[in-house]
Amino acid sequence: MNDSGALLPWLVIREDDNGNRYRVGRYSTRAEAQKVADSLESRGHKQLYWIERLGQDSTAGRTGTRN
Repeated sequence: MNDSGALLPWLVIREDDNGNRYRVGRYSTRAEAQKVADSLESRGHKQLYWIERLGQDSTAGRTGTRN
């Protein structure tokens, strides 16, 4: 793992209506990543947002639902 992965291990992921997944950002703490995911979800977008830690199963950190 490189230095940036160690410093920013928390990812916010977005999945659109077509099942495409995109990394929205990387964060140093879970709380910071969760705050961003919650903020994006509260805007009424129809995408699913979740957080995950680098090296973690892609479904382990999912939070949120499609609107």
